[in-house]
Amino acid sequence: MIDRRPGLIVRCSGTADVMHAVKFARQNNLLVSVRGAGHNIAGKSLADGAILIDLSAMRTVRVDPDARLAVVGPGATLGDLDHESQAFGLACPVGINSTTGIAGLTLGGGFGWLSRKYGMTVDNLTAAEVVTADGNRLRCSSEQCPDLFWAIRGGGGNFGIVTSFEFQLHPVGPQVMCGPAVFPFAQAGTILRAYREFCATCPDDLTVWAVIRDAPPLPFLPAEVHGTRVLIIVALYSGAVAEGERAIAPLRGLGDLIADGFAPHPYAGFQQAFDPLLTPGVRNYWKSHNFTALSDPLIDTLVDYGSRLPSPHSEIFVAQMGGATNRVDPSATAYPHRDAEFIMNVHTRWEEPGQDQTCVGWARDFYEATRPMATGGVYVNFISEGEERIEGAYGANFERLARVKAQVDPDNFFRENQNIRPK
Repeated sequence: MIDRRPGLIVRCSGTADVMHAVKFARQNNLLVSVRGAGHNIAGKSLADGAILIDLSAMRTVRVDPDARLAVVGPGATLGDLDHESQAFGLACPVGINSTTGIAGLTLGGGFGWLSRKYGMTVDNLTAAEVVTADGNRLRCSSEQCPDLFWAIRGGGGNFGIVTSFEFQLHPVGPQVMCGPAVFPFAQAGTILRAYREFCATCPDDLTVWAVIRDAPPLPFLPAEVHGTRVLIIVALYSGAVAEGERAIAPLRGLGDLIADGFAPHPYAGFQQAFDPLLTPGVRNYWKSHNFTALSDPLIDTLVDYGSRLPSPHSEIFVAQMGGATNRVDPSATAYPHRDAEFIMNVHTRWEEPGQDQTCVGWARDFYEATRPMATGGVYVNFISEGEERIEGAYGANFERLARVKAQVDPDNFFRENQNIRPK
C-alpha cells in the first residue's frame, strides 16, 4: 500500500553517518525521512524524493548483565534485544512481534507482555544518544537534556534521530508460563465478560489479551477448526512457572475450550509466536482506541464486528494494560495514557487492492461504533492515518511537546512522522 520513491537512500553504519546525512540534507534543503527496522504501518519512513536515512544496519545490542542494562542500536528488532538479553535471563518490556523495530516502538511508548509488571518500554529507557536537526549529537537522560529525554519517551521521531538506546533490564525466564487458549466464537460475549472480571483481580505478573480472528493452522488445533472464527485468550506470567500455572488455570474455564496451549515456553520463543500473523507483503489498515473498562455495550460491539471480519487475515485484539503502566504520572513521560486499562487495536489485513474499500470501510465503521466508549486517547504507533488524532495521542502533554519541538527543531526538519509542529 506504500509506494513511495526516495531520491536517495543513505545506509548508515553508525552515528557519524547519521550526522553527515542530516547536515547534507540541511545544507541542500532536502526533505528527510528516517527508517529504523521498517515496521511502521503508516509508511512514515518513506517520502517521495526525500533522503531516506536508513538505520537498519545499526542493530548491535550490548548487554551488561551485572548492571542489567542493554545498549541497543536503532536498527535492532525486538528479536535482537530478546536474543541478547535472554542469554542472561533478562528482558525489557517491549512489544509482542519480534520483527518490530526497537526504535519506533520505544519512541511511541512501547507495551507488551511484561508491561503490567515492569512498565512501558519508555519507562525503562535510561538514556539515549540523539542526532538533532542541526546534525549534532546529544546524550540525553533525566540529568542531561531532560526536556529532550522527556519528549522522546513517547513523542515519536519528531525531535531527532536516536542512534543509541539504553534500557533497564529485568529478570525474566528463560522459561515462562504462557500460551493461548482457543474458544468458540459463539461464546465470545460470555467469555469476554468473564475475561473482564478475571482481569479486575490479576496480579501484575500476569497479562491476558483477547483476540478475535479466524483460527490459524496452529499444530495444537484440530484441523477442522483451522480458518473458523474463534476467540483466543492469550496469557503470560512473568514470574515463577509454578505460580504462573496456578494464576493462569482459571482461564481454561472461561468457556468450552477447543484447545489449550498454556504451558512453560521459552520467553524469546513466545515473543516470536505471533510473527506469522504479521508477515510482510499484505495490505494493512489499523485503528485503535483506549478504554478504561470493557462495558457491556463495548463487548457487544466487539462481538458484532468480530462476526463480520472483512478478511481471513484481519483480527481484533484487546490488550490488558494497568499494573505498573498506570502507576506513572501522566506528565512524567510524553506518553500520557496512564489511565488505560485496555487498548484495542484493529488489525485489518488483506491481499487484493480490490478489497481496499471493503476492508478500510469496515475498520472505520468499527472505530466509529466504539468511539463513544473510548477515552479519546490513542497509542500513536497504531495510527494508520489522520493528523486529527495526533493531539489525542498526547493529550495534556501535547503543548509541552510542541514547545520542546520548537527548541530542538524549530523549522520542523523532522516532519515525516506523526508530526508535532513546533510552537
